Amino acid sequence: MPVMEWNDALVLDQGLMDETHREFIDLLNRLADAPEEKMLAALDEFIVHTEEHFAQEKRWMEQMTFPPLTCHAREHDGVLETAHEVRRRVAAGETRFGPVLARAVAEWFSNHAASMDNVLALYMKEVGYQPEEADVALK
Repeated sequence: MPVMEWNDALVLDQGLMDETHREFIDLLNRLADAPEEKMLAALDEFIVHTEEHFAQEKRWMEQMTFPPLTCHAREHDGVLETAHEVRRRVAAGETRFGPVLARAVAEWFSNHAASMDNVLALYMKEVGYQPEEADVALK
C-alpha cells in the first residue's frame, strides 16, 4: 500500500523538479512495500536518488543565490542523516525501520513540497532560472 501518491497539490509547474519528485515518491513507496529480504536494496536505491535529488536542488539554489538556501538545505540534510541511520539499522537486521522511514518521509515531504519547494519553484520562475541540461535526469 503506497505511503504517498502523486497528486495535483504536489505539482509545482517546474518540469524537472516535478519529474524528480514523482521518482522520489515512487522510490518511497517501493521502500514502504519492500519485503525484508529486499529492504536494504530498496533503501539504498532511495538514498542514492535522494542524495542526487537534494544535490540537484542545492546546485540550483546556489546558481540563483536563493536567499533561503541554508534553511532549505538543512531540511534535506536532516532527512539524509535519518535515512543513513536507518540504513545502518536495516543492515544490522532491523528491517522494521524501512517502512517507518518511508511513512515519516512521506509526511515530511508533503509539507516540504508545499512550502520549501513551492517557494523555490516560484523563485525560479521569478528570476527566469532554467535548470541546466546536465541536471535533466536523475535516473
